Amino acid sequence: MNKRVAVAFTGPSNSGKTTLVEKIAKTLIVKSKVAIIKNDPKDKAQFDVEGKDSYKFSQTGAEVVITSPTRTTYFSQREKTLDEIVSMLNDFDILLVEGLKTLPLPRIAIFRNHIDESYFECSEAIAVDESVNLSEYNIPKDITILDLNHTEQIIEWIHTHAKEI
Repeated sequence: MNKRVAVAFTGPSNSGKTTLVEKIAKTLIVKSKVAIIKNDPKDKAQFDVEGKDSYKFSQTGAEVVITSPTRTTYFSQREKTLDEIVSMLNDFDILLVEGLKTLPLPRIAIFRNHIDESYFECSEAIAVDESVNLSEYNIPKDITILDLNHTEQIIEWIHTHAKEI
């Protein structure tokens, strides 16, 4: 089996996490099998349309798999640990995790306009754009500063720092 690695992304609401994860995934998918886990702490995500069979099944509380010629969707009604999710996904090279600050993964915190320094303790890197004035912050020396708009630079950091899982 190939080496599988994971990296996490964190940051305040509307900082650009999803956009960055999407850009990185589109680039990496050309040469690698990519998996994405997104945390939905406020339970806001909508996965299904009311009235459809998959919605009716998922409302029962059962674990539901919907399969078709082009995709397989798994609806779980139970919280899963990272290990459980990884073993379910199984076939990937790079796992991108959005959110889940408590996971022991190398983490890039994403900021626009201003930096919330409370993220420093759980991050190995920060990605910012030109809206952030870095001279206004006391960024710890061990945190790498990345350009939010330079996807290749961020991918390079991921290849160097992602954790084997």
